[in-house]
Amino acid sequence: MAHVKSLAERLGHSADTRLVILSCDDLGASHASNVGVFEAIHTGAATCASLMVPAPWACHAANNALPDDDIGVHLTLNAEHSCYRWGPITHSPSLLSGEGGFPRSLEDLWEHADQAEVLRELRAQIDRAMAWGIDVTHLAPHLSAITLRPEFFDVYLELAHEYRLPIRLPSTVSAQQAGFPFRQLAADEGVIFPDHFDNDWRAGSHDRVFGAIASLQPGVTEIHVQPAIDTPEVRAFAGKDADGWIADLALVTSNELRTALADSGAVMIGFRDLRSLMRAEAV
Repeated sequence: MAHVKSLAERLGHSADTRLVILSCDDLGASHASNVGVFEAIHTGAATCASLMVPAPWACHAANNALPDDDIGVHLTLNAEHSCYRWGPITHSPSLLSGEGGFPRSLEDLWEHADQAEVLRELRAQIDRAMAWGIDVTHLAPHLSAITLRPEFFDVYLELAHEYRLPIRLPSTVSAQQAGFPFRQLAADEGVIFPDHFDNDWRAGSHDRVFGAIASLQPGVTEIHVQPAIDTPEVRAFAGKDADGWIADLALVTSNELRTALADSGAVMIGFRDLRSLMRAEAV
């Protein structure tokens, strides 16, 4: 039987190489997030970020991104904060909550979101990021809203295929738990995604990040953080979650993290590397 190359081998490394993508979520969500994320990727250990196009500070983020920044689109269908709202950039009534903007919870979204409106809205988010000058490198759904629902996963794959972009998929959720073979479906379509990703969304990442580094497996591991600077704004709308985001910025810019990554022997990459591979293999 012919050898099936691993993702690491397809990227030009040996099969036992441990590669790490250290990604920052929620770019554009607030001014505090923008400053924190750019500090994390420009002076810290982070290698990429994802932009929440409908969020209030997304245009500011796009205007302040550097040409070589590795930035994807954080496909957004939720606005989880009670007093800090954002909503669709298309006319999409099924994506609105009763209090204005996107629904706060996934359950509310899934109860009434129309698949056609989801597709139109998320395509518009990618197009707007590109119109702002972002060289979009990947797709990563906010709060995993379209990852584990079959009808919305179809939208995810369609967009990944249409724009030839790699995606984020959890490795800590099995096909049996999800109810459908989401990772195999993506692979069958030629869509590339990291081998390992812990789908844990609690604010504050220190223990999770160092645990992931200590247990790195061969292949590509995505580790996510959500850095922000400490401001009255972020504390006002995020409450106690702000402490975790502020701690994430301290973490990702710390010598402690750099030392742990170096000691692990990890090779740091970004999603741009996966995009290049995906587009090369599609030729």
